[in-house]
Amino acid sequence: MKISVIVPAFNEEKFLGETLEHITSAGAVFSQIGWKSELIVCDNNSTDRTAEIARAAGATVVFEPVNQISRARNTGATVATGDWLVFVDADSHPSPELFADMTQAIRSGSCLAGSAVFRWDKKHFSHELWMPLLNLGFRWRTMFLGPFIFVESEVFQKVGGFNLKVFAGEDFELSRRLKDLARQTEKRLVVLHRHPILTSARRLADYSALTPVRVLYHIIFKPHGFTTSRDAARRWYDGRR
Repeated sequence: MKISVIVPAFNEEKFLGETLEHITSAGAVFSQIGWKSELIVCDNNSTDRTAEIARAAGATVVFEPVNQISRARNTGATVATGDWLVFVDADSHPSPELFADMTQAIRSGSCLAGSAVFRWDKKHFSHELWMPLLNLGFRWRTMFLGPFIFVESEVFQKVGGFNLKVFAGEDFELSRRLKDLARQTEKRLVVLHRHPILTSARRLADYSALTPVRVLYHIIFKPHGFTTSRDAARRWYDGRR
């Protein structure tokens, strides 16, 4: 078994180094059970030291000139040689325990793909109050979250990867198509919850206290909503990190 960990990165010099350290540390779980692994960073047309930092960490670096998260994820996957693909955001830190839970899901033979609930790396009162309910909603709806997604390589190719028409919410859109495939194959999707992935709270300042309420609304009524407008998703593409 071989695992390919793919990190899409656009101007992530402030966060990428620490993320790759956590991935490398957590990846020891794979060698302990005799699995191989590789680390891939997709430099999504960065203008900073993203690629340099990735190479220094021993990652394979692939360049994607079109600035879009779906393309960055897919381009990283094109050079992956693993049986399973693991997508980790450049500002998120998986733990050995999370990787261990993932390996158990893979080894069960019944899992098609999966994700994990999350927690912020900094406290934010209003969002902390809502987080348990939001994570419960993600599990209830089996909605995948971008900071951590794993999927069998053949399955990823079968569904066509991430949707290139989508500029935000590509994780939700992918989970919808994977859910359809899971029903056909009688396999399952999982949202791991024992060990949440730690992700940066850097964007919380951009959101109001009502944002969790809007997210909960989408979980209940529009669980696989996504954005096909680059302008509507401009906060993800403005280059500020």
